[in-house]
Amino acid sequence: QVQLVESGGGLVQPGGSLTLSCAPSGTIFSINAMAWYRQAPGKQRELVADITSGRGTNYADSVKGRFTISRDNAENTVYLQMNSLKPEDTAVYYCNLNLRTSWRRAAADYWGQGTQVTVSS
Repeated sequence: QVQLVESGGGLVQPGGSLTLSCAPSGTIFSINAMAWYRQAPGKQRELVADITSGRGTNYADSVKGRFTISRDNAENTVYLQMNSLKPEDTAVYYCNLNLRTSWRRAAADYWGQGTQVTVSS
C-alpha cells in the first residue's frame, strides 16, 4: 500500500520561507505528474503548482514568482519552495502524485495527508 509522506509545514512570519517535501512509501514503478494543492478554511482545494515527468511546470497566479516546484526523480520526491510568504498563503498543503505501483497497473492519483502552513506575525 503506497502512502505519501509530507513534511516541512509550520508557522512562519510574513515574508518568510518554507520548503515542503513529499515522497511515497512502498514500491513504486513510475511517477508521472507531481503537484501541490492547498485548502484554506472555508475554501475549496486549489492547485498551487504542478510539474510533469519532463519537468514542465505550472503555477497558480497567486504564487507565481514566489513559489518553486521541483522534483528529484532518483528519490521520488517533490518539493515546494515557498518564499515571500503572505498571510493568505495560510492553508493545509497536500501533495498529489500520479503514479504506477507496478507495470501491470494503470497510473492513479495518490494524496498526502496534508501539512499545515500558517503565515502570521
